Amino acid sequence: MQRWRGLEDIPQDWGRSVVTIGSYDGVHRGHQLIIGRAVATARELGVPSVVVTFDPHPSEVVRPGSHPPILAPYDRRAELMAGLGVDALLILPFTAEFSQLSPADFIVKVLADKLHALAVIEGPNFRFGHRAAGNVDFLRELGSTYDYRVEVVDLVERGEAGGGVPFSSTLARRLVAEGDMDGAAEVLGRPHRVEGVVVRGAQRGRELGYPTANVETRPHTAIPADGVYAGWLTADGERMPAAISVGTNVQFDATERTVEAYAIDRVGLDLYGKHVAVDFLAYVRGMAKFESLDGLLEAIADDVKRARVLTDAYDLKR
Repeated sequence: MQRWRGLEDIPQDWGRSVVTIGSYDGVHRGHQLIIGRAVATARELGVPSVVVTFDPHPSEVVRPGSHPPILAPYDRRAELMAGLGVDALLILPFTAEFSQLSPADFIVKVLADKLHALAVIEGPNFRFGHRAAGNVDFLRELGSTYDYRVEVVDLVERGEAGGGVPFSSTLARRLVAEGDMDGAAEVLGRPHRVEGVVVRGAQRGRELGYPTANVETRPHTAIPADGVYAGWLTADGERMPAAISVGTNVQFDATERTVEAYAIDRVGLDLYGKHVAVDFLAYVRGMAKFESLDGLLEAIADDVKRARVLTDAYDLKR
């Protein structure tokens, strides 16, 4: 999949394409419907498919300080989109100047002049341009002028998550924040992932016999509620069952909120300075302060046992 950052990165000889535009944070199951339709349409027409997204999230520019928690960083989104068959990803830097583009100017500068859109695939609530004044009706209206057609994917994905409301990034963020990893996975179509670089912490886990990877997460990352989780730690391409702790380590009166993953039954791992991924499968228990070290060790041993059972069962079902 080709990746472009800014309109100037698009090859000058780029021909016609099928385009879909959106933030697409999380590339959840609702997003997958739209992106999948764009890919299928592109193949039917014999042209490439392009996803257009923005960095930073538009809300951070329009309303500074309102950046939502990120479900998936851009490289992860690119990986997921490539898996759906997308041919090119265009990340547009969303600046104050860019936010002033009228809907008509957006269509001309992005869809017509650069991507030569043959078809545009969107959801029914798609908005674009200055003050989000453009919608799918306006997009259709200008389609005859700029020689593209518009298809609206109005299929709504929903399930048990969130009480049966339609799947959305907002719902996924809420479920992650609540520690509802089953619900989040239903919306996302996979376990929620947090990424970052392993840094040195207090090394208390190592002293207790359970060395953990202390993951320094990226800004605005959607981190689950405090607690202990079952999941996986992926490093150097290897996916390892893990018991994961999120919180401030109340046992030792720490104040910094951390994400720490213990790779079950792995000895001698040296992950400092490496980029890793932590996938959250299931909530195991809340954070607690134990009266003794023996009580803490007993709880950790039980956490590890439960994490092993849950991850093994998940892998067997796949």
